[in-house]
Amino acid sequence: MGESGSAPTMKDVAREAGVALGTVSKVMNGIPVGESYRVRVEEAVAKLNYRVNSYAKGLKTNKTYTVAVLVPNLVSPFFARLANSINRALSQKKHRMLLFATDYDPDQEQEYVILAEQQKVDGIICLSYNPELKVSDNVPLVSIDRYFGAKIPCVASDNYGGGRIAAEKLYENGCRNLAFMRIGSKLTNEPNKRKDGFTSACEALDIPYTLKIVDDGTPYSAFEDFLREHLRDGKLDFDGIFCVTDSLAYQIVRSLRAMGVRVPEDVQIIGFDGTKYFGDQDYFCSTIVQPLDQIAETCVEMILEKALSKAPSLVCLPVQYAYGGTTRQ
Repeated sequence: MGESGSAPTMKDVAREAGVALGTVSKVMNGIPVGESYRVRVEEAVAKLNYRVNSYAKGLKTNKTYTVAVLVPNLVSPFFARLANSINRALSQKKHRMLLFATDYDPDQEQEYVILAEQQKVDGIICLSYNPELKVSDNVPLVSIDRYFGAKIPCVASDNYGGGRIAAEKLYENGCRNLAFMRIGSKLTNEPNKRKDGFTSACEALDIPYTLKIVDDGTPYSAFEDFLREHLRDGKLDFDGIFCVTDSLAYQIVRSLRAMGVRVPEDVQIIGFDGTKYFGDQDYFCSTIVQPLDQIAETCVEMILEKALSKAPSLVCLPVQYAYGGTTRQ
């Protein structure tokens, strides 16, 4: 305890360690000092149970060491893993995450941004569904998958390349009649490029393809109806399907097997995201894997560097194919 039974201060740590106050400050902020000084300070911190007062530190440095993160929900394995990766990246930089789940509601997104600004966060990382989202000019913003303009960096996977990889892999595995299935937002965003990459590869390979694209809110039965329309005498017209997400691929696999169509013997399926059971076990399906840790680290570095005006408007990170049981090995 500090003097008069109060919580210990940095001065108490300096007195206990027998070093200057500036030395304690350097150790607390990760600035190199002599090894013997560092050890003495850390021992004093442990003995006194000293805790950094982040609020007071923020007043002095005009920083709260907190970054707001907005994602649509924490039910989707993809969004949950993304939030976890961002939290880990922030923790490694001695920052905290203020997490908001927006439920795809544009108005709620705006309310959360205002709340984050009131908390004087050091920046905002968001995966937004609000094309009109307004953020104060003095709060750094990095977007994931959504392009807001040249002044706001967007970090995304190589969605176009991923679409090409999926089509080329299905072709390599012997598929000669492909389908692309998508449910998603009407907003202009990076994931839309998955279709573009897929169709480009199909045309380059000179193989036929069919598109089934519906907007968010459309019942899943639309896909089942589409599959039945292309099911003739127990055989599907397609021998390869690329789904815009692993979640959709998982549902399509279940529907096909219920119809008596074998996966991957009769039709091979590739999803997109790299989702795994329980977060770290087997893939849901054969998939195009997004580099979530790299996405998170890139967003955090850009926010904390506070040099967004010099950052590129789009940072595109590489993806890769992974086998998950719904294609032939």
